[in-house]
Amino acid sequence: MRKSYSAQQKLRAGVIGAGARSHLALKCETEANNCTIVGVCDPSLDAPRRVALRLGRELPIYSTVDELVAAGIDIAFVTSPDDTHHEVTVALLRAGVAVYLEKPLAITMVGANEILQVAYETKTPLYVGHNMRHMNVVRQMREIIARGEIGEVKAIWCRHFVGSGGDFYFKDWHSQRAHVNSLLLQKAAHDIDVIHWLAGAYTDSVVGMGGLTLYDQIQDRGGQGDKLMHEWHSLKNWPPLAQTGMADVIDVEDLSMMLMHLESGVFASYEQCHYTPDYWRNYTVIGTAGRVENFGDGEGGVIRVWNQRTFYNPDGDVQYPIVGDARGHDDADQLTVNEFVRFVREGAVTDTSPLGAWHAVAAGIAATDSLRNGSNARKIDFPAEHIQQYFADNQPA
Repeated sequence: MRKSYSAQQKLRAGVIGAGARSHLALKCETEANNCTIVGVCDPSLDAPRRVALRLGRELPIYSTVDELVAAGIDIAFVTSPDDTHHEVTVALLRAGVAVYLEKPLAITMVGANEILQVAYETKTPLYVGHNMRHMNVVRQMREIIARGEIGEVKAIWCRHFVGSGGDFYFKDWHSQRAHVNSLLLQKAAHDIDVIHWLAGAYTDSVVGMGGLTLYDQIQDRGGQGDKLMHEWHSLKNWPPLAQTGMADVIDVEDLSMMLMHLESGVFASYEQCHYTPDYWRNYTVIGTAGRVENFGDGEGGVIRVWNQRTFYNPDGDVQYPIVGDARGHDDADQLTVNEFVRFVREGAVTDTSPLGAWHAVAAGIAATDSLRNGSNARKIDFPAEHIQQYFADNQPA
């Protein structure tokens, strides 16, 4: 049963997983949000150091979700490894605790389906942190499309240059299928969701191709111990084959591509490489009357629109500076946490959607299966109608 809270009531927040992303929970403690973090669930022996490092103070630390719930929390931020999302989120929802779940929703379709089903049954608020819907580069491109500047969308291409991939995804648990399934979930879930949002439709068929093409060649293994991602990341870790301290087990792909057909007839593609020198993502959206493309994905970048017949024109016909996102994900994190708290308190409409998060995972899982098993097309069956309707009514984005 959904609980109600007054604007004056301070919400008690718990954090599950004191890893690299746990600091986003601090954004609930603004004056406007009126929340306070009261405990952390993390079974790691290194948990006290991590809590102090990422949350800035000592907090009660619990070994299980049940213990944290029993301590008395209203909301929870799930920032634990991806393979724990399913079990942790279901437990919290059944306990009546509103959940901010860091993407991806889950790493299996069984897990993703059960999370939506339990949220439907319990009516406990579920929010999935697809923060790129709050990045200005995405919102500006969506507004350009909505204004009709490029006509009706027919194709979307995304190239993701993951320049920090070796540091971010191949030195800890992210490098293992057992924990992430593939980086088409952990990393690409953002971009698949953006593609769906820009197109206004979801993927119904997908083909994947890719492989582990570089990082398996590095012999310097052993991982990074209890350190967190920001503690070992450095732009000096270059070229890619000179990386050190790689994870002992690396079985996820470092180069992945997928082709998508959307229910609306839009065609889309996504390409991801984890050893480029630069780190940004490029979206190209082609319509019946032009195309739009971003160069840079934060403050200082530019969005260009071509809507006149021409040959080579590198500047485009119209340019829009990307305003905002000076701090990248950090700005969008604050906006998503604000939105989550409003959703919990007021039932406010959200720009993110658990249903959208499900579709991002479904496309990523299907593409991974295709990639690893012959690169044949995979069909995607959508959730049951009552599940779709529930989230459309409650979080209509």
